[in-house]
Amino acid sequence: MTPNPRPRAVIFDCDGVLVDSEPVAHELIAESLSRHGLPISVEEVSSSYIGGTMANVAARARDQGATLPEHWVSDIYAELYARLAEGVALIEGILPVLERLDAAAIPYAVGSNGTRQKMAITLGQHPEVMRRVEGRLWSAHDHGTAKPDPGLYLLAAEGLGVAPGDCVVVDDSPSGCTAGVRAGMRTLGFAEHDDGARLREIGAEVFHRMSDLPGLLGL
Repeated sequence: MTPNPRPRAVIFDCDGVLVDSEPVAHELIAESLSRHGLPISVEEVSSSYIGGTMANVAARARDQGATLPEHWVSDIYAELYARLAEGVALIEGILPVLERLDAAAIPYAVGSNGTRQKMAITLGQHPEVMRRVEGRLWSAHDHGTAKPDPGLYLLAAEGLGVAPGDCVVVDDSPSGCTAGVRAGMRTLGFAEHDDGARLREIGAEVFHRMSDLPGLLGL
């Protein structure tokens, strides 16, 4: 078997890849949409809304019959920030991955559809991770380009000074994996809770345990 070549840089998604924040967000969204006329389960939110911006969630929910107030996006972010501030865990095994990348002198960055404030709240609870990625956080809200558009990952690669074809993307959502593939980057789809079929169809290489990532990166 041919070993996987080492990338020159790695670009991580944040929610669901670095921090286990998605269950909190999905539960909150399901509660809110249900209150506003769109009964929906956490499982439905997880399968249908994963990886999008809150503005996209609002637009889709309204199309499906939700009667959301004008300031729903800002309101839901305020609720979400409060809940996340109560505590969010790292994805199991991610810190050793970052340590291995550091040891190999391979730079990395974070590209998220979430806000910079959200990343500050979640990653800020874990100084051992935050100090590694501070200054290399790319938010769709800052740059006006959200996944599945490849622009966010292309900006992160440019910020690292590495050509897109020499980067690897690690993402857990269909929109994020689509962005990685469209950016011309090798895309690894993290499917911790299912078989990863949706990510594989997009063109991602699926893996299920973060402990397998160093091997996939040739470390």
